[in-house]
Amino acid sequence: MTPKEKTKELVNKFRPYTKIIVADAEYIENTKICALIAVDEILGYMGADRGYAFWEEVKQEINKL
Repeated sequence: MTPKEKTKELVNKFRPYTKIIVADAEYIENTKICALIAVDEILGYMGADRGYAFWEEVKQEINKL
């Protein structure tokens, strides 16, 4: 799975939990925030030899949304 594909998967998993927000822009931003929190948690527990670069790329892709 590429970082871009993982980004799509991760963000889509959070969408149902952020639908209570009415404005579309706010809804998308809250979904991104949830995904970034998850990625930051992952990055906090892994070393450079265990996929750190992959998750950094995922984080960059989320920020591009």
